[in-house]
Amino acid sequence: MTRHILAVALWITLALTAPLFAQEPTAPDYEAWSELSAEVETAFETDVQIPELEDLRSRVAEYRTAFLEAQDANAAQIEAVQDQLDSLGDPPAEGESPESEQTAERREILQGKLDDLRAPVRAAEEAYTDADGLVAAIDSRVRATYAERTIARGPSPLNPANWTPALALPMETARAVMSEIRENWSARQDDTDGPSLLIPAVMALLGLLLVVRSSLWMWLVQRWAAAKTQRGRGVLDFVLSMGRVLLPVAGMALIAWAVNITGLAGPVGERLANGLVIVAVPLVTGFWLASAMFPADRTPPMAIPEDLLGPLRLAARGLAVSTTLIVAVYVCTGPPSPDDVAGPILLYVPRVILAVFLFRFGRLLMQVRRSAAEREEEGRTVTGTVTRMLGRLSVLMAVAGTVLASAGFGNATQIVLFPAVMTLALTGFLLILQRLVYDVYALVTGTAEGETDALAPVLIGFAITLTALPVYALIWGARIADLTEIWSRFRAGFTIGATRLSPADFLTFLLVFIIGYAATRFIQATLRNQVLPKTRMDVGGRNAITAGIGYVGILVALIAAVTSAGIDLSSLAIVAGALSVGIGFGLQNVVSNFVSGIILLIERPISQGDWISVNDQTGYVRDISVRSTRIETFDRTDVIVPNADLISGTVTNWTHGNNVGRVIVPIGVAHGTDTRRVEAILLEVAQAHPMVSLNPAPFIYFKGFGDSSLDFEIRAILRDVNFVLNVQSDMNHD
Repeated sequence: MTRHILAVALWITLALTAPLFAQEPTAPDYEAWSELSAEVETAFETDVQIPELEDLRSRVAEYRTAFLEAQDANAAQIEAVQDQLDSLGDPPAEGESPESEQTAERREILQGKLDDLRAPVRAAEEAYTDADGLVAAIDSRVRATYAERTIARGPSPLNPANWTPALALPMETARAVMSEIRENWSARQDDTDGPSLLIPAVMALLGLLLVVRSSLWMWLVQRWAAAKTQRGRGVLDFVLSMGRVLLPVAGMALIAWAVNITGLAGPVGERLANGLVIVAVPLVTGFWLASAMFPADRTPPMAIPEDLLGPLRLAARGLAVSTTLIVAVYVCTGPPSPDDVAGPILLYVPRVILAVFLFRFGRLLMQVRRSAAEREEEGRTVTGTVTRMLGRLSVLMAVAGTVLASAGFGNATQIVLFPAVMTLALTGFLLILQRLVYDVYALVTGTAEGETDALAPVLIGFAITLTALPVYALIWGARIADLTEIWSRFRAGFTIGATRLSPADFLTFLLVFIIGYAATRFIQATLRNQVLPKTRMDVGGRNAITAGIGYVGILVALIAAVTSAGIDLSSLAIVAGALSVGIGFGLQNVVSNFVSGIILLIERPISQGDWISVNDQTGYVRDISVRSTRIETFDRTDVIVPNADLISGTVTNWTHGNNVGRVIVPIGVAHGTDTRRVEAILLEVAQAHPMVSLNPAPFIYFKGFGDSSLDFEIRAILRDVNFVLNVQSDMNHD
């Protein structure tokens, strides 16, 4: 744990000190910026496509970053000159006696120097504002263009006239490929020195074997590995299962390469060959996810009834096949054009098939959630909630996609169906990664596989999920520029009063506070264990000093961290005022207990180790914290008492200052007994006990005549009142 903390501290230190060793940033080229700004304004007046707008946005964002960095230019010099101006005091107001000529001249020189130093900062601030406005304008233009494309309506698939050119397109593509092959084959016959077809044939055969037989090969390897060892079975299965994805894709790549090097394919054939890998990826990946998420021979990553594993696996494979058909149509039809009729019509059938399987998958997920809720309370967990949401999302998107596709809104259909399928795939992949994290943890630590009680894999899985959030955003239509914009806003920080806080300021604050906190705890431990035990202080005094140093140290660390981060405390006056009002209304008890805790540590009416009675509770003080005091009763139970009760209430401290106390032992004897003889015996018993103090001497009190006895009491002073019960028992025995 210590090594991890030191590593994190070292990383933060390097991140903070890296700018110190970097080269001085050059001033932005404002002339080039003016030209780029004019280019953007011209682009707004013309019909510029999205790629050109994205390129302009990228260039403007680079300048905006440069302007943001330039705002920190001359920061140290500006602060130094401002301090010198502040040392001169405020200039005299109108009607007051003028300041000395030397002071006025000095003030004018410093003010001129300060204006010169601030000039590039003001220029960078103005340019940053202009660049930020242009970025926002470009983003608005791009979003509007995407929105127009989304709601654009294409040819209706319900119109039979549109199917004639659509069905003719595959035949035309096939004829074009055959024509290219014939022409290139004829040219090859004339060229006797052309390359041999043996190598492409071997490559194509090898690729075909990888596509057809790789799953069987990986299954045989998995069985052989499982027979050799059971340790790390989950990790081994995951690594080997990746071969079922990589090998078929590699086989398709070999086939495409073989087609290209034959020289027989023309532009259309090469496009189709190169698209083989693109077509194979969703099919192979979808089948792998279906087998990994809903396996038939092992426990799935999430709790799923056995009777639903098969239908879910079949529905997932249906999603993979229908997605592959859509991708294949895109590859076959080529880049879409506004006047294209065949492409949207050909996509209608696979889109409807995709919607059907998506609807089926969503219904099955909802059954999984209901089944879990019936069996136990799993339906109320995070996994159950996510399963329910994904099921409802799938059903809703399937219905909406079918309606939009039938109405001819092809782009909207694609935006509805594909993100839903990709969300399901990414969520399944995250669950598989979570299972892999547990398996790796079990392999490293030697624990049993499937153990889910450890904290480390849970935290790692949570970090993986957070990392996947940008991917979810991209799936649902966010642009990479949107994500970089969020990061740019984060880097720019936020403003409190006249202070701008950036991530570097936050890291500085965190690092300084951690160092101060660690130093405080180290000093406390040194005093508690090494220094104070060698003094004559009692336990309560040592505890008060240690606690006081802790409070002061944390306060100093907080102030140092705020100052190091460059936060102007005066700008927090309004926040402090609002906090004071909140304390006055809602935190009275908390503040009262806090102040009472400080009083207990300073005044020390009670100390750690004292035997006290408060609120009908009696026990030893074990700990005094800033809000409450912990008392250990004689029943070995802990009672938490608010500090305000100890200050404002009545407290009996049996051992305050010293451990001397009195014991009273009641004795009853029969009527008619010689009372003087009883007195002498009881006095002898009291004086004989080693815990009884002889100065003052013990006293025998003849209390009176009871109904059935003569009542006496032994009253004696004990050296240590903590043993009062032992003394009472011993005297009764005597």
